[in-house]
Amino acid sequence: MERKKELRKLMASLKIRHASSTLQKLQSAKILAALEAHPAFRAATTVLLYHSLKDEVDTHAFIRKWSNEKRILLPVVVGDELELRLYTGPEDMATGTYGIEEPVGETFTDYADIDFIAVPGVAFDRKGNRLGRGKGYYDRLLPRIPAAYKAGICFPFQIVEEVPAEAFDICMDIIITSNEDELSHPHHPLPPCDRE
Repeated sequence: MERKKELRKLMASLKIRHASSTLQKLQSAKILAALEAHPAFRAATTVLLYHSLKDEVDTHAFIRKWSNEKRILLPVVVGDELELRLYTGPEDMATGTYGIEEPVGETFTDYADIDFIAVPGVAFDRKGNRLGRGKGYYDRLLPRIPAAYKAGICFPFQIVEEVPAEAFDICMDIIITSNEDELSHPHHPLPPCDRE
């Protein structure tokens, strides 16, 4: 746990150094172009995205764009859990916990129907391990959706040598970033995580 705290602190200081809105917009566009070109995303009919915070890959326009072609779900913070709700348009959003815009419709529980998940994180490593913000929301949600393809999406500075991982942590199938490397190449999925 201590190593995770230290890594979150380090990432917070790196975030300040990389906080150029112009650069973030350019990188977000490249990351989302790689995401939408990925065969697993193309084939998916039900996709779980997230409505980004200021320091995350900007998904707002991407959600609107793809909601015309796919069933888009967004997470909603309810207590210690993430509920999923169908995105039906910007007019059906309300500001929720942490200032995140969230859909106000009915809860979606057909987890087996979800084909693809774009997962945010504080940091990722090249094995597919993910460091979240420390609240455990995705740690509790992802085990309910085991069959969905999981893509961690992040800025290049968020790729680190090693993310400390516990047995319960869920690995990503791929990490998509704006660097032209094997992490975001659709034909080079990550090796399965090895948990002891």
